Amino acid sequence: MKQLSRRIRNVSTSRTVQLSGAIDDLRRQGKDIVNLGIGEPYEAPLPHVVSATIHALQRGEIRYGPAAGLPELRHAVARQFEGYGAHNILITNGSKQALYTALQVLCDPEDQVIIPKPCWVSFCEQIKLAGAAPVLVNTVAHQLDCHAIEEAVNERTKAIIINSPNNPTGAVYPGKDLKTIADLARAHDLYLISDEAYEAFVYDGLTHCSLFDFPHVRDRLIVAGSFSKTHCMTGFRVGYAAAPGEIITAMARLQSHLTGNVCTFAQYGALAATKRDPSHFDRWRNTLEKKRDITLEILKDLPCSTPNGAFYVFPDVTRFLKKGESTEALATEILTRVNVAVAPGEAFGGDGHIRICYAVEEEQLICGLERLAQVFNQRKGALQK
Repeated sequence: MKQLSRRIRNVSTSRTVQLSGAIDDLRRQGKDIVNLGIGEPYEAPLPHVVSATIHALQRGEIRYGPAAGLPELRHAVARQFEGYGAHNILITNGSKQALYTALQVLCDPEDQVIIPKPCWVSFCEQIKLAGAAPVLVNTVAHQLDCHAIEEAVNERTKAIIINSPNNPTGAVYPGKDLKTIADLARAHDLYLISDEAYEAFVYDGLTHCSLFDFPHVRDRLIVAGSFSKTHCMTGFRVGYAAAPGEIITAMARLQSHLTGNVCTFAQYGALAATKRDPSHFDRWRNTLEKKRDITLEILKDLPCSTPNGAFYVFPDVTRFLKKGESTEALATEILTRVNVAVAPGEAFGGDGHIRICYAVEEEQLICGLERLAQVFNQRKGALQK
């Protein structure tokens, strides 16, 4: 029998999606799993979002729509971007599709795309699916090493992906470093892809800085955003891309063959979400910042840079590993021993680390963290013998 394509054989399954399936299986077996491994807010969408979605269904908004998205939703999203209109916005099936489609439109075989690591699990695989090659560049204490990024640029480099606030580390990149990257992209004629799915989650009095803040690179910039995290709408699968009209037209052309429109009634829910009271974000940010601090305190024996954004911590667990042991093996042991799910660092290019999501109900968070602390205390004692 003939083999499947080299393209798909070269791509790994998303480790976080795999983890989600494993957790569901264990829960069906009656296990009390504390899920700190999946990046999903526990809160429900606001009532007016749910109501708008239901009303859209009831009035028959169940037909095909424009492949690029509802015009009114595109207009609403465009208001976030100075000088942009609906023609600069594509509504996608989550920000994951926005990123995938952008790479398909930009990349040719043999191209290279630079990514600071650790990085989100799907970046490398999406680049491979576009026929290009990912080039991973180390960060310094999870912050950009701009010099190393420039050193990685060559004649095959097509684009740089920046993700701030970062998944998995929670790092927030300062404006001065983003400007350096913007200038670098301009100087070397590169595209920039900015994954800003966590833009609403920045702590410690900091503010989110976007690559869109630098007008001289807007002609080569694609911003990917999402309603999933910001508005607790993960299952709705509504995201967007914001970019120059020529790029959006190309992405919409691809989307017309790939999926067509995003779920019509879900888009009406997203439209309602754009009218959310901004003060709600302040309350939620304060809650998440408190949970971050709880996490760092309970796990204070694990070396960890304090994350200023997103809703993850990415502690270094190297000294708790047995010789030759991977964090995937550690995560499996934690799940089977104490029923707590964490994501292994290898999935993100961060060997020797684990990712912990603290966007869960506080009682569950503390329970899960205390179970984790128990495992690490036992390992510490065993390794000292």
